[in-house]
Amino acid sequence: MLQTVEHETRAKPAWSIVWLHGLGADGNDFAPIVPELVRPEWPALRFVFPHAKVRPVTINGGVPMRAWYDIVSQQIDQRADETGVRESMADVDALIARERDRGVPPQRVILAGFSQGGAIALANGLRREAGLAGIVALSTYLPMAPTTAAEITDAGKRTPVFMAHGAQDPVVPQALGQRSREVLQGLGVSVDWRSYPMQHSVCAAEIGDLAGWLTARFEAA
Repeated sequence: MLQTVEHETRAKPAWSIVWLHGLGADGNDFAPIVPELVRPEWPALRFVFPHAKVRPVTINGGVPMRAWYDIVSQQIDQRADETGVRESMADVDALIARERDRGVPPQRVILAGFSQGGAIALANGLRREAGLAGIVALSTYLPMAPTTAAEITDAGKRTPVFMAHGAQDPVVPQALGQRSREVLQGLGVSVDWRSYPMQHSVCAAEIGDLAGWLTARFEAA
């Protein structure tokens, strides 16, 4: 089981948000977002911020760092190491199963991620037999896109997705995020797409829009 940083907004959480960090960061990276994001009318939440495993990253000279998968090519659409992606998907499945054991079923779990973490959130959430309440994919893209059509489940197609991107992103170009959105929509997935005048980061307007989207998820349950 991956090590995690956790924060509960109140006792006895009814919902969980599992949030995956980007390349080279760790579970502490997005923990400060909690007070900015959470609304007082929301149900009790448990935020779970896991630390990715440490592994060598090819495009960074093989230097070991926390990463959800190796990045093997400068070609953005060929970057993802499929073995690493699937390993991390299994790690995320274990975290979601632990939330179930702690009283929060998958239907009340939001799987979120930034950059590399967002790629894993999409890859995992679309392939789950037990659907999630939603997927949040920030400044990211859909990995293993050619296999997604064959592997997406009915539950994955029904899972709503929030995608947001910076229009000036030099790391994951917004055009790749847009193409990923189009692939998902072509598969029948409902995608709420947002773009912001920023680079590879998160901004206050994005947090506000995400809060509104999460509110709709809680109210729809």
